[in-house]
Amino acid sequence: MKSWVRNGPVVVEVDGTAEGMRVVDYACVEALRSGADLVLAAPYRAHGTFSPMRPTELPKPPGDLADMALRLAVAHVRHRYGYGLQLEAVSKEGSRARVLAEIARHARMLIIGRTPKRGPQRLVAAQTNLNLAARVGCPVVVVPLSWRPSQVDRKVAVGIDGSGQSAEAVEFAFRAAVAREGDLIVVRAGLPPDHAFNDDDVEHSWISRADHTISEAVAAWTSEFPQVRVTRFLSSRPAVEAILHESKDAGLIVVGAHGSVPATDPVARRCVAAMPCPVAIVPHHLTVVERERLLEPRRPDIVTPMY
Repeated sequence: MKSWVRNGPVVVEVDGTAEGMRVVDYACVEALRSGADLVLAAPYRAHGTFSPMRPTELPKPPGDLADMALRLAVAHVRHRYGYGLQLEAVSKEGSRARVLAEIARHARMLIIGRTPKRGPQRLVAAQTNLNLAARVGCPVVVVPLSWRPSQVDRKVAVGIDGSGQSAEAVEFAFRAAVAREGDLIVVRAGLPPDHAFNDDDVEHSWISRADHTISEAVAAWTSEFPQVRVTRFLSSRPAVEAILHESKDAGLIVVGAHGSVPATDPVARRCVAAMPCPVAIVPHHLTVVERERLLEPRRPDIVTPMY
């Protein structure tokens, strides 16, 4: 059994808003749970924005605004959590994706706030978060700006699809359940394409195969973390609907995603956009066999004659 989890700091993005302080609170709780250091990160652009409503008022330099947001965040953390938490604050000029990827290069997780978008814009924002997770390489936890600590925080749910893409997500979910001293729900949803809609044969029914998929996915981690109580949830509904159902009573939803940019994963994108609780995007790290398979030349399906 190979583990890929890193032991670096917890990095959280600071955006300077009052709602964003709740995301900082979430990061503080995660850092205290794992005994990790906390890094406050504030990316900013080189040029400020001009407001036509106040033409005579010069905008403050973006770097100064980022530093001010960090000072407020540091004061907030010290006031609520004292000096037992090792803290570092970093502001850097550049695009958000590049700066966060650089600061979180050796992090155990990156925590960001969920942009309050609606409709198609929410899916676009979710896709941006997926690409960020693939670029950073570590789990990215997307926290709703309305998050508050509660009893359901101890429960973790993870969605699996029977492929290797879920391996890192399952490990992360187990370790999160251990840190929270909580329970784990493993969700297997969606009918496979080869489902014959004949479940008379118990050995070959969809339920039997889905249960076997879960057993294979959690076998190694149940032996390493026997204290985690695992509940299996099987559903023929689409994966997003099944995971959304479990998110109502869970403090964290864990989903696997492609580790390449752009991360084309519609299920993970919809989960990030729709879940009412924090969502951890755990990128899948390609194995040597998977990487070689991607590099294999594919024969074209259509042959065009040349005259």
